[in-house]
Amino acid sequence: MASHFLTPARRRAAFALYAFCRVADDMVDEAAAGRVEDVERRLREYRDDLDTALLGRPRGPVFRELAAAARAYAVPAAVLHELLDGVTRDCAPVAYASWADLALYCKGVASSVGEMCTHVFGVHGDGTVRERALRHARILGLAMQLTNILRDVGEDARQGRCYLPADELARYGLSRAEVLAGGLAGDPRWTALMTFQVARARALYDQALPGIALLAAESRRCAMACVVGYAGILAAIERNGYDTFSTRARLGTAARAGVLWASWRGSRTLPAAAAAIDSRDGEVMRWA
Repeated sequence: MASHFLTPARRRAAFALYAFCRVADDMVDEAAAGRVEDVERRLREYRDDLDTALLGRPRGPVFRELAAAARAYAVPAAVLHELLDGVTRDCAPVAYASWADLALYCKGVASSVGEMCTHVFGVHGDGTVRERALRHARILGLAMQLTNILRDVGEDARQGRCYLPADELARYGLSRAEVLAGGLAGDPRWTALMTFQVARARALYDQALPGIALLAAESRRCAMACVVGYAGILAAIERNGYDTFSTRARLGTAARAGVLWASWRGSRTLPAAAAAIDSRDGEVMRWA
């Protein structure tokens, strides 16, 4: 839905980025079924196809479109490889000792996407502005990936995955084994942990928001819709009583329409809103 705010050329490039990321992510999901060696081999071949495409010899429609987008919007090869490095981590058993470890993973699979999108969306300003926009975009990727993790706890547990940091689970009297077993909905320990994690995610969204005002004017509404829509998932998690084991938090049709309307209106006042939030960067930087 958010992509409809983009110009046709930028939308096509965004679709190319999505396809590139989606195919890689779908490959890794097969590793959960026990085909790890096969998935790792296919990812190596996919990386080779990426390099070949960037040299001007794309194989297949995904890499044809990706090569065109990378060329038109100067998407760096390094950030495309960063995404592949990130998703490859999911081939191994998922366990993170601390927030620093989890954040590193999130940056690989999602901050990289924020950076890619910033190149396609365009930046209104010089090199310094671009650097700031990329920094905020990478934080937004971190916020969105953390939101995904909180929303998908039950789904991931059924695949033997628990992304929540072990030290933070222990702080609230929980263990990785308990998360994988499920059934924590309504447990005061789980509620306290999730309250903390939702607050962390919201702080990251706040820190990322000023970057939208730095984007090309015709792309701001799309980025705003991503922020508002994904942040709305956190409220849905709260309404579900933090039960992300048996339910999957999502926005309904009316809520999605509200996101589009809020994004349409909000983009007009972004500079003022961004300035107010940007002044709080020091306050929320601890989460990053």
